[in-house]
Amino acid sequence: MTQIATLSLREPLDTLASGLGRSFAETGFAIVRDHGIAPETIARADAAMRAFFALPEPVKQAYRLAGQGGARGYTPFGAEHAKDAAVHDLKEFWHVGRELPEGDSLARYMPVNVWPAEVPDFRAASLALFAEFEAAGGRLLEAIAAALGLAPGFFAPTVAQGNSVLRYLHYPPVAAAREGAVRAAAHEDINTITLLLGAEEAGLELLTSDGEWLAVTPPEGALVVNVGDMLQRLTAGKLRSTTHRVVNPKGAAAARSRYSMPFFLHFRPDYVIDPIGEGGEEPITADDYLQQRLREIGLI
Repeated sequence: MTQIATLSLREPLDTLASGLGRSFAETGFAIVRDHGIAPETIARADAAMRAFFALPEPVKQAYRLAGQGGARGYTPFGAEHAKDAAVHDLKEFWHVGRELPEGDSLARYMPVNVWPAEVPDFRAASLALFAEFEAAGGRLLEAIAAALGLAPGFFAPTVAQGNSVLRYLHYPPVAAAREGAVRAAAHEDINTITLLLGAEEAGLELLTSDGEWLAVTPPEGALVVNVGDMLQRLTAGKLRSTTHRVVNPKGAAAARSRYSMPFFLHFRPDYVIDPIGEGGEEPITADDYLQQRLREIGLI
């Protein structure tokens, strides 16, 4: 039976690397406890997120930025779809990106953040969570490098000032959903690794190598971590980016919202994804690959 490993970020590096490597090879996913993201930081960001999504629709729409592919600010319900999907996903979301110093050479790749004036704590709460997600992601990447037989610090320069994104996700009640529409259709993540908070609410499922859908059920407060397409490409498929989805609930759960906070950890935009090992695809910069994939899902 396929199982997702549950690991602790406090484990010794070699133990964590072994567990992550095995779980990623089998499922592309792992559950991580003791990740170091403070409960107070999570609660503060969660409150800011819910306050924003509770605002009237015209207020939220004012933060939708044209021509940016949803890279920053608000993306409304029904805007994004999975690659090749016939209907849009049943979700709305907000993106927070990296804050760069003025004049930084990477600024051409990363739009400036926008902040909703109606939620005064939104900026501070979001940047605090972004920083703690990034720290946890750095520790995970050290273990992933070790699992691949690389130096633990291999990934540090590849993600320094990376184009990472914190997404606040709101899936509204689905009682009147369009036929065939789900909260998030089957897809793979574009980025390097994803760190997800808020998956305790039922719905997240991954597709096993046997073609079966497996529910992802982390304990309260744990991270769900999965391999993204960029890491799969870099490792020439040794670590796989697994198809996953968020299905619609039934019964009473269909009448309530679902919220989650994924952190999409990205390589720096100018990093060249040049596959390690045999059989990989042609080298491509992280930004070129990102733009290609954003076109496929309808965001640009």
